[in-house]
Amino acid sequence: MSTKVSDYILQRLREWDVDHVFAYPGDGINGLLAAWGRADNKPRFVQSRHEEMSAFEAVGYAKFSGRVGVCAATSGPGAIHLLNGLYDAKLDHVPVVAIVGQTNRSAMGGSYQQEVDLVSLYKDVASDFCEMVTVPEQLPNVLDRALRTAVARRSVTAVIVPADVQELDYSPPEHAFKMVPSSLGMSHYAPVPDDEDLQKAADLLNSGGKTAILIGQGARGARTEVTQVAERLGAGVAKALLGKDALDDELPYVTGAIGLLGTRPSYEMMRDCDTLLVIGSSFPYTQFLPQFGKARAVQIDIDPHMVGLRYPFEVNLVGDAARTLRRLLPLLDQMEDSAWRKKIEDNVAHWWEVMDRRAAVEADPINPELVAHALNDLLPENVILAADSGSAANWYARHLKLRGAMRGSLSGTLATMGPGVPYAIGAKFAHGDRPAIALVGDGAMQMNGMAELITIAKYWQDWADPRLIVAVFNNRDLNQVTWEMRAMSGAPQFLPSQSIPDVAYADFARSIGLTGIRIEKPDEVAGAWRTALAADRPCVLDFVTDPAVPPIPPHATLDQIEAAAAAVLKGDSDRAGMVRQGFKAKVQEFLPHRHREE
Repeated sequence: MSTKVSDYILQRLREWDVDHVFAYPGDGINGLLAAWGRADNKPRFVQSRHEEMSAFEAVGYAKFSGRVGVCAATSGPGAIHLLNGLYDAKLDHVPVVAIVGQTNRSAMGGSYQQEVDLVSLYKDVASDFCEMVTVPEQLPNVLDRALRTAVARRSVTAVIVPADVQELDYSPPEHAFKMVPSSLGMSHYAPVPDDEDLQKAADLLNSGGKTAILIGQGARGARTEVTQVAERLGAGVAKALLGKDALDDELPYVTGAIGLLGTRPSYEMMRDCDTLLVIGSSFPYTQFLPQFGKARAVQIDIDPHMVGLRYPFEVNLVGDAARTLRRLLPLLDQMEDSAWRKKIEDNVAHWWEVMDRRAAVEADPINPELVAHALNDLLPENVILAADSGSAANWYARHLKLRGAMRGSLSGTLATMGPGVPYAIGAKFAHGDRPAIALVGDGAMQMNGMAELITIAKYWQDWADPRLIVAVFNNRDLNQVTWEMRAMSGAPQFLPSQSIPDVAYADFARSIGLTGIRIEKPDEVAGAWRTALAADRPCVLDFVTDPAVPPIPPHATLDQIEAAAAAVLKGDSDRAGMVRQGFKAKVQEFLPHRHREE
């Protein structure tokens, strides 16, 4: 039997060691679906409930496996549905390849059913490489370049294959004019800066006395080197959210997250430092970095396209984080004055006391900070965490101490709703032997998380470790936007847009064969986590939480909280609760250290 183009595409994916394709069927990829049947489902077709979820699952798989994620969809609406997940990958610099169908070549330009100009549609999200296959001889080059470019540039690429082309007999490119042969594979490479540039960076860093380090996901492979540089410079280390798992939160000089979802110690370190070293991060919020002119700065990034952004850096080093830091370290002087480091460590210690106190603040019925805080001490050593966008991301950022082999991520740059559950699904296909936990708001759960519970129910028995916990922060409110309206616009909650139904998430989970628990009392929180972590199947925890507990920015003062409260007392549906909880939460920062009370 002849080899069809569709057969060859799957064969080439296998040769690239692609073992999963996250996809949803449709007649625009019928040729590929038939080829999957002939190939004994290799690579494995993982069926989501919606193409956007397929893309998110490919992103989660890529983030947690370190390999390229591949997703596939039909022409027209299927290809359109992939876009949000693909933009999530593009903005977070994650390698994902999209394979999408198209109408037959003979129908193009004829306003045919489901005909969309996919090359134009995808030219932004897949700007590094987007190509339509019109003859078999374009393969394997097009597919090879898509995979290689996605990995090399940590970006999204797309291959568009018309339905009739999928059915053609495959014929390779010949040794002839205007034929483009190709080859498999790509070796690992790690650029390093020039010696002269390293010396400039060292001279700048040695001249400082109060050094702050900011790391992102690009520093994940440089844990040892970041620790050594921080010790040498007597620096504290803050983390962009995508780099939350790049360094242990239990180190006394790690100040935690930075930005609106960040910590007070990170905010104060950036405010007071005189030297800044940024490693593997393109953290976008300049207002949370040192005032211009107050600190001298060095940046290290593997991508020359991303250096020099966000801050007036004096030295921009293009190179792999670990190798660059290893070469930089011998050039750095040992900081002898420990006062700056001691101040940072005192602030960090106080912050974790504040987190203890804020989690213990009474709420109606459950303080959402307690939900995350209670999980912290129960986290398995090899857990993979996914947080959705919304107020749940605040509690993930501030309360959970990641350490060792623990992994965690969220939609860092696009900050889209909806990736929490599919990220966890992608993680389970990458590491079926590790537990996964998704922290999800009820808005995201209603948007798409409930449907993806069906995907979990379809596949969970294939995983060596069946534990996948979806924790729903059920406050019947689109809470992050509600608080943004209050804090940024001085406007009361607009109930027609913000109020959402109370859904029986746990009941739904049980109806499809999963474990489901509804938690309505604070003293039930820790026990629910323990039950879920001991379960023999995936579990949905429906935590009924108080929407009046505020995700307070780290730079907010008591005066600012009181002013925001006064602005919304005019008409907010939850004005009394908001004032009460906001004051109670913030005042925890101003209480003395526990060791001073004793």
